[in-house]
Amino acid sequence: MSWAQSVTQCIQSGGMLTSVEDLGESNFLIEHADLYASKTSGFWIGIYRNVNGQLLWQDSSALDFVNWGDGQPSGDELAFCVELSAATGYWSVLPCSSQKGFICKKPKIHSFLFTFYLFTDIKDTKKDKASGHLNMWILLTLVLIILLGVGFMIYFSFKIKTGSGTGRKGRQGSRQLEHSCALTAGDNGSDATKEKNEHSVV
Repeated sequence: MSWAQSVTQCIQSGGMLTSVEDLGESNFLIEHADLYASKTSGFWIGIYRNVNGQLLWQDSSALDFVNWGDGQPSGDELAFCVELSAATGYWSVLPCSSQKGFICKKPKIHSFLFTFYLFTDIKDTKKDKASGHLNMWILLTLVLIILLGVGFMIYFSFKIKTGSGTGRKGRQGSRQLEHSCALTAGDNGSDATKEKNEHSVV
């Protein structure tokens, strides 16, 4: 992709072409870019020259660290776009229309750490995007199944608790009824015995 296409692709994925703020970040990018050296010779990064000739990072980071290759930058090129070499990690100036991979930098929502994306080709990007959508749907389906399972477990455990409580109350009620019937029958029996005794006395 050209530098401009790479910028657009990064913005669409919620980031920007990467800035390189220190040696640690540079080493991290070199280590991961080396994995893609067989697919591309280099990656676009987010440094550019503005209309006043100043070098700037696309994400407005301070330009405190540079890692230029020998003889770079070479003059005042009008089309000033910078690639990070996949093999060496050094930066060099190329025409912005050159076809390279690119590295996007995207801030995480819940922390100050950054996520880096290495892209080598728009075709790979589309495959990654399709794969990402598929993974998202699979994850969403699993979460939904788990939530349904937990809901059913809570429902049935509640039904078992309330059902067994009603059964106990019902059994206790029938025992009380039997006991009161027995007492009533016992009282009736004693009244009948008293009446017999009274009749026999008279």
